[in-house]
Amino acid sequence: MTGPPDDCLARNEWICGEYLTTRRQILLDAVLQHLQLAGISVLLGLVLAVPLAVLARRWRWTSGPVLAVTTILYTIPSLAMFSLLLPVYGLSASLVVAGLVLYSLTLLVRNILAGLRAVPEETRQAARGMGYGPVRLLLTVELPLAVPAAMAGLRVATVSAVSLVTVGAIVGFGGLGNLIYSGMNTYFKAQVLTASVLCVVIAVVADLLLLGIQRLITPWTRAARS
Repeated sequence: MTGPPDDCLARNEWICGEYLTTRRQILLDAVLQHLQLAGISVLLGLVLAVPLAVLARRWRWTSGPVLAVTTILYTIPSLAMFSLLLPVYGLSASLVVAGLVLYSLTLLVRNILAGLRAVPEETRQAARGMGYGPVRLLLTVELPLAVPAAMAGLRVATVSAVSLVTVGAIVGFGGLGNLIYSGMNTYFKAQVLTASVLCVVIAVVADLLLLGIQRLITPWTRAARS
């Protein structure tokens, strides 16, 4: 009779420090890919969402179609979304980024639009009375006042993107999702748990970072609460 192996990897335990030390570079590469995919997706989504929200705010008849289209996009299952985009982007990181950008539009457009609509009309009138044109009014008055609502949407969109990146493992570009997917196929407990925990950590840290940025760039909200 031989005793149980003294290596937690050989015993295939869920919590295994040996896995962290022997797979450090693999984990680092997966984390970096995860951050890149999520970060680029949210930034591109924000670049598209701002003009769409401004369009819906300026011309009210466009708000219905804009919100309807972005909402429909969010209801498409991730696997179906990637399948629909596959003929355009192929099996590439761009496929994952494009899908995440489309998903982020619902959260970003709705919140930015809500923030723009919440700007008091008397504030706009006062700015116009001081000679502000439409562009200057938007950039220096409306968008800054819409930041709290926009940041709320950005935080949710970021956390959602961090989660959805893992689905990209089906095309080989899923960051930590690649490790989760392969670990589940081989029942590699330490790999599945470690990669899953890292996903949660990334989401929490990203949310706290954005919350800190929001408080930093919106000091008037802190003054109002106090």
